[in-house]
Parts: sequence; structure tokens; C-alpha cells
Amino acid sequence: MTVRPEASTTFVEYCGERMPVLPGAPFYIGREATLTVDDNPYLHRRFLVLHDENGMWWLTNLGTHLSATVTAADLGFTATLGPGARMPLVFGRTSIVFTAGPTTYEVQVQAGSPDVSAPTVETLVGGDTTRGVPNFTESQRLAILVLAEAILKRDGTGASAIPSSAQAAARLGWPLTKFNRKLDNVCDKLDMIGVSGMRAGGGKLATNRRLRLVEYALSTRVISREDLPLLDAEYARNQASDQQ
Repeated sequence: MTVRPEASTTFVEYCGERMPVLPGAPFYIGREATLTVDDNPYLHRRFLVLHDENGMWWLTNLGTHLSATVTAADLGFTATLGPGARMPLVFGRTSIVFTAGPTTYEVQVQAGSPDVSAPTVETLVGGDTTRGVPNFTESQRLAILVLAEAILKRDGTGASAIPSSAQAAARLGWPLTKFNRKLDNVCDKLDMIGVSGMRAGGGKLATNRRLRLVEYALSTRVISREDLPLLDAEYARNQASDQQ
């Protein structure tokens, strides 16, 4: 893969220094890494790695006993990345905080869009990443896709807002009641297979479930950029039906 530095919209900031992250070149964070944050003996030599895969940037915890807290403040999103875990960086500006021994560190990441070609269908078949993903109906996938539209179309200039249920319904040309019903069905399916964040305590609906749903759908590749034309097609179909 040919790396074009001028095409990169992804960078890491630490202690006032900005370092570009380029497609095809994994960016390591640790005690002896691309970004050497400290010679702290409690910190892994290579603790975290930022890398591109399937058209998105991913953060992977290479450590064996340290965790990192990943936060997208603009969207109120916070997640813990444990040893061996990974997650897509889909929210633009992200803060990564971790503690090693007596010291706590904070690294900022601006994740743009990797300049890589889309994977073939064969590349995505099988593997542990998609294990346990339920089968969604066409309308359920549309409900997921419309929530992730802004993030899938994002050009790396900042965090992308997830639409409200009313905005999502209008984008599809659906009544709000239909969208909420489809969203409930999707969240119920995910809750049944153990996906966290779909429901709050006592079986109540989680207030941030749309955000958690988008994160899950992107990380398991339930939807992709190639699906985006389906939204315009659904809106046009419903508009035509209303005019008849």
C-alpha cells in the first residue's frame, strides 16, 4: 500500500505534540513505541496500537493487565478497553486515559478516514468478530443504518452526531412509531445475546442505546458505507407511496 502523508486526517496528540497516523503503518503507544509516553516500568512497551482495517480506524489493547478508558465527550460516550480488546474509533475526537503504577496519562486521537480500498465480501466472511451477530430484517438494518449514516459519511473533520429517533424516522420517510418499533426489536435481539447497553436496570430501555447500537453495528460490520444508498432508496420509495 502506498502511503500518502498529505492524505492523512488522523493524528495523535500528547503533551502538546501532534503526530500523524498513516494507513498501513500501525501506531503504537507505550514505553518503547511509536509514541513513547514514559519510561514507566509499570507501562507495557507496546500497550495500545492504532491501526486501519476495513475502512475504519481501530484501537487495540495489546497489554496483559492494563485497561484504557476511551471517551468521546461530545457524544457522552465512555468505554473501557480491557487487555486483548479492540474497538473502532468512529467518533472523530477521542480521549484515551490509562494508568500505569502511580501515573495517569491522557492521549488525544483525531480519527479520520483511512485512504484504503473497501474490503471484498470474501474478506468479511467468518472469523470471531461477527460471531453471535443476530439476523436482522431489511427494515431493522435500515433502522441501524440511518443512525450510523453521519459517522459512515464522516470526513474526519470532527465528531458526528447520531440523529434523534424523530430525525431518523424522517430520513427514512417512516412514521416515528414505526422507527421506534424497529429500534426496540433490534435492541431486544442484541440484549438477548448479551450485548450491553441495550437496556438499563429493571428491564427499562437504556437512554444511550442508540449510541451503543451504532458502536456495536460498526464493530461487527453489520452495516458499512456500501449500504448507504439504501437510505435514499427507502426514502424515495416511501415518498412515492405517500403521493399515490
